[in-house]
Amino acid sequence: MGKTILHMDLDTFFVSVERLVNSRLIGKPVVVGGLSDRGVVAGCSYEARQFGVHSAMPVKMARMLCSDAVFIRGDMGLYSHYSRLVTDIIAEEAPVYEKASIDEHYLDITGMDRFFGSLKWAGELRQKIIRETGLPISMGLSVNKTVSKIATGEAKPNGEREVPQPLVKGFLDPLPISRMPMIGEKTFTLLRSMGIATIGTLSEIPREMVIQVLGKNGEVVWKRANGIDHTPVKPYSEQKSMSAEHTFDTDTIDIIMLRHLLVKMTEKLSYKLRKQQKLVGCVTVKIRYANFDTHTLQQKVPYTSFDHVLIPVVQELFQRLYQRRMLIRLIGVKFSQMVGGSQQLSLFEDTPEMISLYQAMDKMRNKYGSSAVKRAVGMR
Repeated sequence: MGKTILHMDLDTFFVSVERLVNSRLIGKPVVVGGLSDRGVVAGCSYEARQFGVHSAMPVKMARMLCSDAVFIRGDMGLYSHYSRLVTDIIAEEAPVYEKASIDEHYLDITGMDRFFGSLKWAGELRQKIIRETGLPISMGLSVNKTVSKIATGEAKPNGEREVPQPLVKGFLDPLPISRMPMIGEKTFTLLRSMGIATIGTLSEIPREMVIQVLGKNGEVVWKRANGIDHTPVKPYSEQKSMSAEHTFDTDTIDIIMLRHLLVKMTEKLSYKLRKQQKLVGCVTVKIRYANFDTHTLQQKVPYTSFDHVLIPVVQELFQRLYQRRMLIRLIGVKFSQMVGGSQQLSLFEDTPEMISLYQAMDKMRNKYGSSAVKRAVGMR
């Protein structure tokens, strides 16, 4: 039996949230991102795109292209709040869903046709999200993740598109290769230099040749060009997490040592997040006392993967949690409510030096191991 996969993507998410807060931005070209000349565009309105502005573009260039645009620093805390609102609505209705990023979800609604009609159900869910959050959202409904995602792109802005199995080939073939997931800038340039402009042309090239040109990703690219994608929707839950714990050989009350250890744990977990291109939305600190009493405290945070943001949260949670002044047997840190989107986060940083620092540290860790670079405060 074939799958029925729904893809939902919030339109110009950052801008749409800003317009909810300030209705005077509606209809105007809006650019969200770092505000310094060395900052980068994180998101922009359709009005700004008409001038050639796009995500990941230097803000300095965006100002040159569209000097009348309203430039906004961006508020990850606010965007995280609205992202969670949308996820909560989907969680209430969907049998299986995956939160792919801060503004994007996949739903497996296979079998829904027997009860409601998949398109009708999906359309009603989309209208519920619009009604309850005020945010525009587009959707694509088809046989797998790839086709559904491309269909969503074709439905934008604020629309819906269904592509049933018999129409998949005819839908994909005329589209430019840039519409296909996994076709980045380098792959696009390479394929265009070979005279390949459309998904249809790419699908007709022998699979072996595509693998020879694109390497290990070649087979996946070829399959997707032919409408083949067996990637499952991975169920999203609050338990989707990573954690680190340390049990002491001898119970301790050395607060300074405990704080240093928590910093070290947070650093390692943050590096792991960035390596997996994930962001975290909730932090938990755990203490187990000598008498085996175990206590935890958690706090939601704006989606991030930067340890300089997460370390103060962990330290504050530990300070609030450790009230009994008893000997400690175990401490731990857990990150949960994880989503994809490491690149989106860095686009908000107004200090390129901070991004460069993280890139340099992570490069060293990738080469020499996760303990190659540490903060001094975590080295005791």
